[in-house]
Amino acid sequence: MFRAPRKILGASTIGLAVALSMFSTAAYADAGFQGWIASFYATAAKSGISKSTYQRAFSGVRTPDASVLEKARYQPEFTTEVWDYLDSRVNPYTVAKGRELAKRHASTLSAIERHFGVDRSVLLAIWSMESNYGDILEKTDRLHYVPQALATLAYGDKRRAKFARTQLVAALKILQAGDIEPSSMTGSWAGAMGHTQFIPTSYLAFAVDADGNGHRDIWNSIPDALATAANLLHKNGWQTGKTWGYEAVAPSGGSKYAGATKTLNQWASLGFTRPGGKSFPRGSERAELKMPAGGNGPAFLMTRNFFMIKRYNNSDLYALSVGVLADQIAGYGGIDQRWPRPAGTLDITEKFELQTRLKQLGYYDGEIDGNFGSGSKAAIAAFQSRAGLTQDGNPSQKVLEKIRDR
Repeated sequence: MFRAPRKILGASTIGLAVALSMFSTAAYADAGFQGWIASFYATAAKSGISKSTYQRAFSGVRTPDASVLEKARYQPEFTTEVWDYLDSRVNPYTVAKGRELAKRHASTLSAIERHFGVDRSVLLAIWSMESNYGDILEKTDRLHYVPQALATLAYGDKRRAKFARTQLVAALKILQAGDIEPSSMTGSWAGAMGHTQFIPTSYLAFAVDADGNGHRDIWNSIPDALATAANLLHKNGWQTGKTWGYEAVAPSGGSKYAGATKTLNQWASLGFTRPGGKSFPRGSERAELKMPAGGNGPAFLMTRNFFMIKRYNNSDLYALSVGVLADQIAGYGGIDQRWPRPAGTLDITEKFELQTRLKQLGYYDGEIDGNFGSGSKAAIAAFQSRAGLTQDGNPSQKVLEKIRDR
């Protein structure tokens, strides 16, 4: 089922003069950008990119992708609370869909588990987190042509120029290898690609031809995409058969240990327990204490696999969400302790209930997914208007109680 990544084709030594000739007949919509593309060929050629590959990659590209620069500039500091972050990613919708896809792709997931030793539920959770199980790939208005996007960043964003140049050369290597046609090489504004959202350098390092068709294709082949994610975790040291961590009940004052690493037996001796009185298996295993909501919320003792998930995305909340979602897809419970949500706000079950009731009453016609975007907020505002409430469009206990009365 698995084939090793194919070797990239040999280098070409064509210089800048040839590169410039590629664009001599182009109708320059942006002369500066076209000049940058022409001059960058010298760099690409040193990495073995042929003239024909470069021409195919930039055929028809005349201007920077303005939306890429807009998204790159829009990097606001935001403080998403841990419970809101998890609600939007670990909920009845993502769990149910993960279980459905686990059955649909059972043979593929079994083969990947045997080959890489990574649990299927973890791969499904990553797939959900990265592309909503591939649904984002259908939203063409949110996708970008990767060579153009990366060239745009290299040309117009000084902070990301070095990153973008490196990723652009890697993207060109992928095209030269024949894994994907230029017209299908789409991704995020920063070049993350396919079902499992790999940047080009990571694709070159970890991509796998799992379906055996001779090409690594994380855009159209679910086996390739999931195996590629498994390969990344495996090569970074994933421990087969072990969990990512444990929810723990902290003793009074336990938050002072946040960030410390001890064996599970040592944590137990300090008064840390598991919900329901369960014991910690493998007491000699080391774990780091994480308390993402501070002393008033759940504690977590994170083992090695948690940090392997962070090799995919270096965020504690990301890795926690993957772990919790994977557990629920596999049929285990979620987080037992409550988050310290502000008074009057909804938990994820209540969010689903509110959307469902709004839909039943004809106010809402979108997905029941627990996410309150513009459609959900407009539906709430419409209900609030009818019910004589302040029309702020925000989900709240007050709105839910009022709609229950209806």
